[in-house]
Amino acid sequence: MSQKPKYIRPLDIKHGRVDMNHGAGGRASAQLIEEIFLRAFDNEYLRQGNDGATLPLPPELLQGARLVLATDAHVVSPIFFPGGDLGCLAVHGTLNDVAMQGARPLYLSASFILEEGYPLIDLQRIANSMGAAAREAGVPIVTGDTKVVEKGKGDGVFISTTGVGVVAAGVHIGGDQARAGDVVLVSGTLGEHGVAVLSSRESLDFETTIESDTAALHGLVADLLAALPAGSVHVLRDPTRGGLATTLNEITRQSGVGMLLDESSIPVLPQVEAACELLGLDPLYIANEGKMIVICDALVAEAALACLRGHPLGLAACLIGTVTVDPHCFVQMQTKLGGRRVVDWLSGEQLPRIC
Repeated sequence: MSQKPKYIRPLDIKHGRVDMNHGAGGRASAQLIEEIFLRAFDNEYLRQGNDGATLPLPPELLQGARLVLATDAHVVSPIFFPGGDLGCLAVHGTLNDVAMQGARPLYLSASFILEEGYPLIDLQRIANSMGAAAREAGVPIVTGDTKVVEKGKGDGVFISTTGVGVVAAGVHIGGDQARAGDVVLVSGTLGEHGVAVLSSRESLDFETTIESDTAALHGLVADLLAALPAGSVHVLRDPTRGGLATTLNEITRQSGVGMLLDESSIPVLPQVEAACELLGLDPLYIANEGKMIVICDALVAEAALACLRGHPLGLAACLIGTVTVDPHCFVQMQTKLGGRRVVDWLSGEQLPRIC
């Protein structure tokens, strides 16, 4: 058995900073990986110590299941915000992208671009957060990579994660599957993540602390698919950048349908609504990191709501609209005043670098 390399002294986590040697592929790189990342992510596959991980295939593949692959880059600013940080966000974001295909996530990989001079104590905090999120989700980080760029050519830490999952035979969920007559559900209140990041970035104080909703949704998805008849769930999507409005416009274009929403049914926390009003933002366009849209057959709407509300991440689930026949693929809103308006695409970016 090969022995671990012996280093002159352990990393000075409290006072040390990332330097160019940590990305050079030598002893300093190995030490950074071992003392920060391996300790935070430890699992049997990562301990193989190779450039890639050799992984067992799930038995479902022998029964007609398919693999799902999703990748995401995370550049949130600030890196630490109320309710979360870049580390857990990098895990949750990719797990949710896999889960929105109706898949069970199996494995994650992670790559880091570090800026020279970044404090090691903050890097350790991010890595520990990622490790905790992966363990809580039951999905190990099995391989990864680290690069270092010169000071001024990055912005602290950028993380890219890739997730692999398996979707059972007979499950066909996607943005092109919405049908006229379907109902549109959301799993909870909207806008917390974007407002939490903005409040931290701008040092804004509200009467109530608004925390990010960042969470892994694959357990909620699994419960929903198990509770409903096969084929009755048509679309799952997490409304991240661009929020609910932009995501629904993406779905209508993919499926060639329209939607009619009920403004009074869309759940937004009072403190989020007040913050958005103060800042001139629309909560329909603000990113979420722990909510999902469910588009399903109208016949199972009540059962779907009951299932969502029976899970800790779906307690505030609501039915917010229906899918309509519309050759223009418009998303429309029945307003609280009784009128109707078009909910258009986000034309720019309300809040840059929030996920």
